[in-house]
Amino acid sequence: MDTRIKAIVEAATLLFLRQGYARTQISHIAKAIDVSVGTIYHDFAGKKEIMHFVLKCTIDPDFINKEFERPITDNLFSGVENEIVSLLEQSQSDFAKHLENDVESYSFEALISDAFDILARYAAGCLFIEKNQFEFPFLAKHYKACRRKFLDTMSRYLTIFIDNGTVRPMEYLELTTTLIIEILTWWAMDRRYTSFETSDIPLELAKKICVDNILSAYRS
Repeated sequence: MDTRIKAIVEAATLLFLRQGYARTQISHIAKAIDVSVGTIYHDFAGKKEIMHFVLKCTIDPDFINKEFERPITDNLFSGVENEIVSLLEQSQSDFAKHLENDVESYSFEALISDAFDILARYAAGCLFIEKNQFEFPFLAKHYKACRRKFLDTMSRYLTIFIDNGTVRPMEYLELTTTLIIEILTWWAMDRRYTSFETSDIPLELAKKICVDNILSAYRS
């Protein structure tokens, strides 16, 4: 792994998420890792290439370990937005699969654990789309549709668990489902990148705290 590429990508990820893609300049990224602007341009042709690198790493975490010709150009990222949409749709399909096959063997704890893992795995990419939706309308359109499907799928699971007595009754199912998802989202995504005071709590510990409290609150 090229340590400078890694540093550039990590700094750019935080800046894109916290102050937005449009407001982030190459000079901001350079300052964040204490290198010159020229050094950044030695490694990347421009800001768009850095952004696409960040998104590519979201869908392929091992991408950063490859060897790259410098400067990295956008030719390397042809079709990356379509890849992201396909990944979002596949993740949603995988999340819903127990509804069609083996819902009786699926547990409330497994549901919450799986939901946390999905949100944590694609945290940077999802937050990037949320924070930059007007600059990237194609991604935002599909992401919003996937968020709606995620909510609907979670509601369907919870309805089944309520009916079989696993989960306590909920007077306002959709609102309570939204609350559960927001709890998961904060611990899996925002806490790491965009909360007012970000935290370096290990991800597994964050998951344990999140899952334990949701189970305690809603399990019958």
